[in-house]
Amino acid sequence: MNTPLKRTPLYAAHVKAGARMVEFGGWEMPVQYSGIIDEHRRVRSAVGLFDVSHMGEFEVEGPGALAALQTLTTNDVSALEIGQVQYSLFPYPEGGLVDDLTVYRLAADRFMVTVNASNIDKDWAWVTTHGAGARWRNISAETGLIAVQGPRAEDLVAGLADVDARAIGYYRFARGSVAGVATTISRTGYTGEDGFELYAPWAGTERLWAALMEAGRKVDVAPIGLGARDTLRLEMRYALYGNDIDQTTNPLEAGLGWVVKPAKGDFIGKPAIERVRAEGPKRRLIGLEMADRSVARHGYPVLSGGRRVGGVTSGTFGPSVEKSIAMAYVETPLAAIGTVLDVEIRGQARPARVVKTPFHPSRVKK
Repeated sequence: MNTPLKRTPLYAAHVKAGARMVEFGGWEMPVQYSGIIDEHRRVRSAVGLFDVSHMGEFEVEGPGALAALQTLTTNDVSALEIGQVQYSLFPYPEGGLVDDLTVYRLAADRFMVTVNASNIDKDWAWVTTHGAGARWRNISAETGLIAVQGPRAEDLVAGLADVDARAIGYYRFARGSVAGVATTISRTGYTGEDGFELYAPWAGTERLWAALMEAGRKVDVAPIGLGARDTLRLEMRYALYGNDIDQTTNPLEAGLGWVVKPAKGDFIGKPAIERVRAEGPKRRLIGLEMADRSVARHGYPVLSGGRRVGGVTSGTFGPSVEKSIAMAYVETPLAAIGTVLDVEIRGQARPARVVKTPFHPSRVKK
């Protein structure tokens, strides 16, 4: 028997707005409203609202909370101040990745972890098995999440918040209320634009969305689907779990060595990751720019001189860069900027070049 798809508290709002709904990670989610290119450009030029309530959230607290997170993650959680956010990874003992995540320090011994929607059950089993000595609570089903992204995001959120949203730094957060809804206001995102992610009680998420849409009329707000979320993140070379990183990926191959802090002490997967550091990764995640407008998709072979040397993990036509772009793993000697390769698309070798990433400049407020 098929398991029914889960719905976020904003499902009715999406349907009313004419969204095209699709299955994503067991959820019924909006893939687009007016169209992916239009929505993408709205976020780059004004402001867009994303329903990301399907993401997972865990709280961990107690005297052993910090030690548990230090064991589970690659980054150094002890470096976090209260009110600060950190990007990190859950590694397997073999060095592959359980998931990528963000860690929020709520208090000295209390944290929130945000994980990918498709990995909630797997991650919950992982942290409760390997994160002993702390009290864990899965708050995914009671937490809604709206991303407000774009150059006008600050104006929109600041106009509705009872705290000074303009004063919240990048990868920092504040607790307050937005449009009368208790909210954790986090200056984070997945688009490369300035913006916030607003965590709210599940029951208050619809009211928060409606208030943002109403107030946002002054700043040209639009609802944005998962399609544009993907093109926006790809232009920034942000990894998507299941495409660009997974259980086979060592973080050093994926260019994520900056969130691996061996000096902090022991953590799951450290020996395997450090072995790859010592030997050097055999493959690397690179950015590709196609010579024409053909689109390289996940799984397409990457060739050099007719020989397969890697594979595409994500690809699209970038509406902001106006080029066909992709991310791919290739053998390390071929990862240098300027290397000319081919992508096999429907049986034909199409030329591409390794380019510097991100493809689009970051405009986050630091």
